[in-house]
Amino acid sequence: MQSLTVVLADEQATVDCGARLGAVIENAVVFLEGTLGAGKTTFCRGVLRALGHAGPVKSPTYTLVEPYILARANLYHFDLYRLGDPEELAYIGIRDYFDEQAICLIEWPERGVGMLPIPDIRIQLDIAGAGRIATLEPVSKLGGAVVAALVAGQLAGGPDEINYN
Repeated sequence: MQSLTVVLADEQATVDCGARLGAVIENAVVFLEGTLGAGKTTFCRGVLRALGHAGPVKSPTYTLVEPYILARANLYHFDLYRLGDPEELAYIGIRDYFDEQAICLIEWPERGVGMLPIPDIRIQLDIAGAGRIATLEPVSKLGGAVVAALVAGQLAGGPDEINYN
């Protein structure tokens, strides 16, 4: 399956890239990986905007999950940064969030190993000067179809540079 690497010049480009993903994604699990400040929550803001959410988007660092019930889909934004042990996810009923009607965006997925399903798409965000580099790697057939849709033109006109691997 083809991955996609996008150079994002600034915060708005990161939001725009997330919005382009949000325009084509349905019922998927997305892992967002990267260091602190890499733009994971900013990217999630773009996905939510594309799905019709107009309010604020905050990182659910202390609550672990922020639900958004939207017209097109239910979206659950997880931030596992402060998770002490993956077993803690059982207490919030983590498996109940992964249904056929949901989009799950998971920041810091490595902290939930053993409790999380295999993702459909893995997104690596890296700091590059004042901007970011996003690499979208499909893991499942669904993820492959989403990334293929983005490669086919959904990202045209947004980022400064696009590389298809």
